[in-house]
Amino acid sequence: MTVPTGRFISFEGIDGSGKSTQAKRLAAALEADGFEVVLTREPGGSAGAEEIRALVLQGEPDRWSAETEILLFTAARRDHMERTILPALAAGKVVICDRFADSTRMYQGLSRGDLRALVDQLHALMIGREPDLTLLFDMDPDVSHARAVERDSIDSRFENFGASLQKAMRSGFLELAAAAPKRFRIVNAARDIDAIAADTLSVIKAHLG
Repeated sequence: MTVPTGRFISFEGIDGSGKSTQAKRLAAALEADGFEVVLTREPGGSAGAEEIRALVLQGEPDRWSAETEILLFTAARRDHMERTILPALAAGKVVICDRFADSTRMYQGLSRGDLRALVDQLHALMIGREPDLTLLFDMDPDVSHARAVERDSIDSRFENFGASLQKAMRSGFLELAAAAPKRFRIVNAARDIDAIAADTLSVIKAHLG
């Protein structure tokens, strides 16, 4: 895939960590400062990827095999990159993506066996790009899982795997951050929403220069 000119920022974290709310607040703050922003999400972010989102996030936890699920997420991400992310970056815009490949590395890589190597192989083959900066919203998985369950969203399939998966994923996300310190910034998500938003904006403005 071609090298874009904009900035690609991803937000990661376990379910209920507040990253989606913070992504919206950051987009609004950057737009108020004159930046052109594209706020998107995964799975989804393009017409085809949104159709796949309904397939993978709804239904029973065992609806798909882990391998089939990885293929579906990769297909959605490829379409999202082609139709939304790369055109926006080529136009010099700031792309804020609520979840990206790191979530697949954690959810599909950990939920039903150790399939991380398969996720990475498909990513290298079909996507071939990481975000320029990733913010990891970190908090107690018991608290975040309770929040996620209270939302009672239709897209709740992974929340139904239980709090144990969230605990494993928190550890996994922190390991990813430790392995790629130049790309990751860890945000304490167990604080007041305004304090988190202020810190998030400060980190992003420093990154954008």
